[in-house]
Parts: sequence; C-alpha cells; structure tokens
Amino acid sequence: MASAISWFEIPVSDMDRACKFYSEIMDYKIESYDVTMGDFTTTMAMFQFNPEEGEIGGSLVKNQHHNPSNDGVLVYLKGGEDLNGILGKVESFGGKILLPKASIGENGFMAMFLDTEGNKIGLHSTK
Repeated sequence: MASAISWFEIPVSDMDRACKFYSEIMDYKIESYDVTMGDFTTTMAMFQFNPEEGEIGGSLVKNQHHNPSNDGVLVYLKGGEDLNGILGKVESFGGKILLPKASIGENGFMAMFLDTEGNKIGLHSTK
C-alpha cells in the first residue's frame, strides 16, 4: 500500500468564496460542479492531482452532510517548493495563519491556516 489516504474532502458553506480562496492561494483555478449521489446533490470543486503518478486527490464539498470545522481531521495540502508562497496569500484572501512555517526536521516544513469556511488546513513542503 503506497498511502493510507485515497481521497479527502474539505467541507464548505460558501462554495464560490471557497473556490476563490483556494484558487488564489494555490495558483490554479478551482471550479465547482454539482453531482447527484442517491437522494441528495453535492457541490464539489476538485484540487489538481495526477492519479497516474500516484497522487492523492480531494475536493471542496458542500452538502447537508458536510459542515466546516476547525476540530477533527487535519488535511495537509502540498505547499510547493516553499510554504511562504502560499502563506503570503492566506490572510489577503480571507484566511488566518494559525501556525507559521515551522521545521519538522528531515521531513521538511509545515504550517497551518484557517480557511474562509472555518476549516483548519495544514501545508507541507520539503524546503
């Protein structure tokens, strides 16, 4: 098994606001679409990933079963070469830095922020 994670979902209450926030800090466009699953409709917006290269995918999700929270599971997004690029945008687009870039020794660097929806999100980079 290459990874314990196969997919992640970040709950949102305002999909337009969340797409704008993540598009701006991640430097690529994230667009939403509706999916019907059983008896309810979910609005989703996927993060970029390449499954052929074994990358893990995930999305923003809005429906009656997902509620934003800063408690519970913590997802770490790829922070690129240097976390300072993303961290430098978080607060200008409505988020809040909870933990600035910090060394985690030979495993690289991490940081945490609160997104526009109230979710605590982690970032990871090797440099």
